[in-house]
Amino acid sequence: MPEPAIVDARGLLCPLPVIRTQDAIAGLSPGCRVRVLATDPGVHADIPAWCRVHGHTLEAIEHSGDDDGAISVWIRVAADEAS
Repeated sequence: MPEPAIVDARGLLCPLPVIRTQDAIAGLSPGCRVRVLATDPGVHADIPAWCRVHGHTLEAIEHSGDDDGAISVWIRVAADEAS
């Protein structure tokens, strides 16, 4: 299994984490995993909503516990994008 693609959106505010995620996923094959790193708490609502609209699977949202307050959002790329 290939390593997940990483989208580093730390320090960026809405809508940039979603835009960076969308750009990264556009170049990936179905079934690939993506890890989005963000510090904007808005990703808790924004990325799951974006995944629902585009048919991607939201696998998990995790908090690092580090000083930077990073949030990891794990996504599985849809087999057939609904965009």
